[in-house]
Amino acid sequence: MGPLEGTRVIEMAGIGPAPFCGMMLADMGAEVIRIDRREKADLGLDRAPAYEVMNRGRKSIAVDLKKPEAVEIVKRLVKDADALIEGFRPGVMERLGLGPDVLAAINPRLVFGRMTGFGQEGPLAQRAGHDINYIALAGVLNHLGRAGERPLHPLNLVGDFGGGGMYLAFGVVCAMLEAQRSGKGQVVDAAMVDGAASLMAMFHGMWSEGIWREERGTNMLDTGAPWYDVYETKDGKWVSIGSIEKRFYADLLQRLGVAGEPLPAQHDRNGWPTLRSRFTEIFKSRTRAEWEVAFEGSDACFAPVLAISEVTKHPHNSIRATFVERDGVQQPAPAPRFSRTRPELAASPREAGIETRQLLAAAGFGEAEIARLEADGVVGRTK
Repeated sequence: MGPLEGTRVIEMAGIGPAPFCGMMLADMGAEVIRIDRREKADLGLDRAPAYEVMNRGRKSIAVDLKKPEAVEIVKRLVKDADALIEGFRPGVMERLGLGPDVLAAINPRLVFGRMTGFGQEGPLAQRAGHDINYIALAGVLNHLGRAGERPLHPLNLVGDFGGGGMYLAFGVVCAMLEAQRSGKGQVVDAAMVDGAASLMAMFHGMWSEGIWREERGTNMLDTGAPWYDVYETKDGKWVSIGSIEKRFYADLLQRLGVAGEPLPAQHDRNGWPTLRSRFTEIFKSRTRAEWEVAFEGSDACFAPVLAISEVTKHPHNSIRATFVERDGVQQPAPAPRFSRTRPELAASPREAGIETRQLLAAAGFGEAEIARLEADGVVGRTK
């Protein structure tokens, strides 16, 4: 019943950001048909399908795209689709005979979503890379980390999923909305460098104004400010504070029991080392659980730093059902939420190619034709 119910998306199987986009669209109710390879990709992993959380909610057909008959199958599936998403290097889909021009001739309203690191053109378009490289080039990585230390890579969240998969999903939905008015599809060029750069919009404004320093770990939001940071507790765990606003900072001092001490002013950068030392000392005096009690009902912008094993047990996450379990696998629930067209977690990730026969039949292939395609190795389960 999600807001994208009634839309159909073809996903060319890949890794990382494009599958994340496919998960987002499937979570919102789109019918996502995943075109898997008959041969497993060599990723050094051999995981059960249920653990591939980003593959949830899809139907899967496995084909050998080296065979012309497989290309024709994709074309027939595209005929009734609203969008196609792919994460190959520029030119790969064209070499397969499945480029935007070819598919637009079959389905003029098709949205063709392309996910790459560096974009469809430019000096680096054909260069291999990963999240860490894309956010480095986008000017993000240099600003992550503590003063005097090397840049700290924040998992692969900013490039792959934030600047990549989410921007691709946003672009595809925007283009599908426009296609409803114009009757014409278009290509969405989602580059992780571009998306990661876009996420830095606020900081470009602050830097241009002269209120953001390029030196890592010296600013308000990059661990430079002692009132926007994480602190270790007595039991070796961690808590976070983000007391930016004046009234929130006053609440922080009150909860820490130092409101009457002669401390440096909040925005006195020269006094930040003194504040950090005092806060470090105080937070280390109690356990994380004790600090949670001390900050109960507080507006000091406080939260415990939770591990994956702890997030489902927190009362707020539990009441909102922020995380769900499917087939014994803990995972985030679909987000965001809607008041009327509420998204629900669709099917668990399944074996690649498991719906091959079903999807071919729905596309108009007869039983004898399907049997021949299987016998010729054009389709079948991934092996």
